[in-house]
Amino acid sequence: MSHAPTQGPKLDSLTMEKVLAHIFERNEVITDSGGGRGTPVCIWGTHGLGKTQIVKDYATNRGWHLAYCAPAQFEEMGDLHGLPTVHDPTPDKPFSGDEYTIFAPPEWVPKEPGPGILLLDDINRADDRILRGLMQLLQNFEMFSWQLPPKWQIVATANPEGADYSVTPMDDAMLTRMMHFTLTFDAKAWAKWAMNAGVDTRGVNFVLNYPETVTGKRTTPRTLAHFFEQIAHIKDLRAEVEMVALLAASCLDETTVAAFVSFVNDDLTTLLEPLDILEAKKSTDWMGKFKEIAKAKGGGKRVDRIAAICTRLFLHVTAERYKPKPEHNTNFVQFLLHDDIPNDLRVSVLLDLTKHSTGATKELLKDKRLAKLLLEKM
Repeated sequence: MSHAPTQGPKLDSLTMEKVLAHIFERNEVITDSGGGRGTPVCIWGTHGLGKTQIVKDYATNRGWHLAYCAPAQFEEMGDLHGLPTVHDPTPDKPFSGDEYTIFAPPEWVPKEPGPGILLLDDINRADDRILRGLMQLLQNFEMFSWQLPPKWQIVATANPEGADYSVTPMDDAMLTRMMHFTLTFDAKAWAKWAMNAGVDTRGVNFVLNYPETVTGKRTTPRTLAHFFEQIAHIKDLRAEVEMVALLAASCLDETTVAAFVSFVNDDLTTLLEPLDILEAKKSTDWMGKFKEIAKAKGGGKRVDRIAAICTRLFLHVTAERYKPKPEHNTNFVQFLLHDDIPNDLRVSVLLDLTKHSTGATKELLKDKRLAKLLLEKM
């Protein structure tokens, strides 16, 4: 794939969500103070990263309205500002000469008050004249024929210019009407989304072990999700590895297919689950398997596997739906202090935990040994 220039700072999906929340809040303050409607956002990125899904999830998780619009499907300006119709204010007096033309807004235009998001998906795949027609909407949150209801935000998504994409360049007059960010792939951020979305845990383990494979032409977070959906019903992947390889080859790059087949043949699909550790009756219930997983063939450590287990454990205890139990704290601490876990990885998990202010994570950090490790790094 050709080099793709970026627009604005590069953000992972978790940071992107936080930035959207900040901008939307400020836009509301600006609106309430009479200073206009704020500023739209444009999320740039290569195909399949989840730009559209981030916006949809943001609206869904907050109970906001979402209006979807794909400007690339517009053939003429009437698709944007609506079709003309004649209005007669005195229908009882036909041919009185007071008739005039009004425009009926398109069906996709939001009608109800917000909060809500108007998503202009793949905005720069639209024709140039459609892009020019969108400039007033981006500037004033309205067209000459209709306006967005109160408390609505505008978010556009776009593919990079100058790469292998059929896009229409946006000039400075249009670019300066929006705030721009480039979405990038981050394995931990994707894993958090995937665990909440119910993606096959074997797929999550694979991505955490082979994050470098998610940067190809065909291998994207989107195509991986499609693939993981297709293998979710296959209980024993090794027993049906040929079918698994065929399904993988249908939507992923060759290097990813080879990596996944190796992942299956090495029996890494069933890495330790978070609950295997947290709800263990005794440490021996998970320790033997962990030692086997963590050991490399040459006698060293498989830090990638250890890191994948640590990441999934961290994401589990920081998930909104996580329900702590009394034995979880003891088991979590015992696992994190295991000799096979590199100290820098151990501290990284602890530092990540300090960024979460929930009661569950605070309890995990009360252990004196973990507290000492943190203090030594500060």
